[in-house]
Amino acid sequence: MTTPHADPSTQPIRQRVFAFALMCVGFFMATLDIQIVASSLRDIGGGLSASQDELSWVQTAYLIAEILVIPMSGWLSKVFSTRWLFVASAIGFTITSMLCGLAWDIHSMILFRGLQGALGAAMIPTVFTTAFVLFPGKQRLVASTTIGALASLAPAIGPVIGGWITDQWSWHWLFYLNLVPGIAVAALVPKYVRIDEPDLRLIRNGDYFGMLLMSGFLGCLEYVLEEGPRKNWFSDQAIVVCAWISAICGFLFIVRALTTDDPIVDLRALAVRNFGIGCLLSFVTGIGIFVTVFLTPLFLTQVRGFSSLQTGVALLSVGVFQMLALGAYAIASRYASMRARLVFGLICFGLGCYLYTPITHDWGWRELLLPQALRGIGQQFAVPPIVTMALGSLPPSRLKSASGLFNLMRNLGGAIGIAVSATMLNDRLNFHYLRLNERITAGQPQVDALLGGQVAHWMAAAGDALNAAQASLATLHRIVYREALTLTYADVYYVLSMCFVVALVAVLFTNPISMAPPPPDAH
Repeated sequence: MTTPHADPSTQPIRQRVFAFALMCVGFFMATLDIQIVASSLRDIGGGLSASQDELSWVQTAYLIAEILVIPMSGWLSKVFSTRWLFVASAIGFTITSMLCGLAWDIHSMILFRGLQGALGAAMIPTVFTTAFVLFPGKQRLVASTTIGALASLAPAIGPVIGGWITDQWSWHWLFYLNLVPGIAVAALVPKYVRIDEPDLRLIRNGDYFGMLLMSGFLGCLEYVLEEGPRKNWFSDQAIVVCAWISAICGFLFIVRALTTDDPIVDLRALAVRNFGIGCLLSFVTGIGIFVTVFLTPLFLTQVRGFSSLQTGVALLSVGVFQMLALGAYAIASRYASMRARLVFGLICFGLGCYLYTPITHDWGWRELLLPQALRGIGQQFAVPPIVTMALGSLPPSRLKSASGLFNLMRNLGGAIGIAVSATMLNDRLNFHYLRLNERITAGQPQVDALLGGQVAHWMAAAGDALNAAQASLATLHRIVYREALTLTYADVYYVLSMCFVVALVAVLFTNPISMAPPPPDAH
């Protein structure tokens, strides 16, 4: 057994690897569950009699709760220790997963999903901290590569796994899936994870006012981002109130974090160049990972009318190519610098997003294969260097607080990216529909031929000229709407690809990425 003052990196390698693997299981479950419902929302809505607006909160409640708790995980791990915080998080996540599967209406589902996100959130940043404490030198490179792969793989394959489970059994099993691994993690972590000791004295001096300000800032911000696209942003009074609360709490939170001796989140770490740029890159990759997972299932269900399973199969190539890229990344690590791998990953990721822009209404898995392959390869090459660059630039004493901030940036990027995408889908859809409608006029050969064929079809089916004419116009409307929607998706993917141009420019300002730990007093 390790004493409180022993160096965790001196533990037997098997114990360290097994402890890290256990925590990775919990980390993967918590990350996977953000998007596992993405391709199954229609089935969940049918089972719980929920509207489309209510259904979006099945994902959002989880994400909001997770964003609120992740920054607090550093302080919580100091108080209760990494081991017991992880155990409590695993137990809470497992229980609330079961409750989600037992939900009897949409309101209970949203409540349980929020609790699931909040209670499982601590499993995410603690894994990052643990990897940098347990493994020195080149071992740390392997650990950070593993975490980076899981962090980007889980959201990518979430809809795939969710679609398959829903099609084979039912949506309830999306949540029951967590029970066995959750119990196993909670049972084994106390024995094998020993990297620090609890310090309950910190409870007396906790930055509770900072926690309150941060919760008001992030909670209201997430509400504004989620409801803004549907409620026309600041034309809604609740959106205005929440925006003001978020702005005021955010300003006061930043002031407090920069002036108090022991803040809940170490914002001063952003002054370390590689950590600050790493957080920016984490934000951009969060946009890329979460927005593509949000947009692609939406396109396949809205435009193509795919089922949950069909959607999952169409998205499978991202995860497949990311797994294949693991071997290529390992080989590349011998010959290419970490910055070169990072640049290559960002280029592949951005190019993959850009190749969605020629999208048409008949795209399926074959057409999606190349852009999704580049996305999978890009995620594998980009995320691990970002993790190493950001967290490897800080001394161990700052890792716990900074890890929460680093992970927050990824999830916040996803939340903001999804909100902006949803707004663009609404605004650009109106724009494209009106532009297409202007060009669809009687007398054009294509329009007359389409209407004539439709009228003949409906006349043969119903024998009523008036109803046949109305049905033909309805068909024309659906076609115009479908094409306008497809053009809208192309616009959003184009803007998404431009985010990676910003990321590539930011890489130019990084210091050389080194595996050597920084000095204990690094600033």
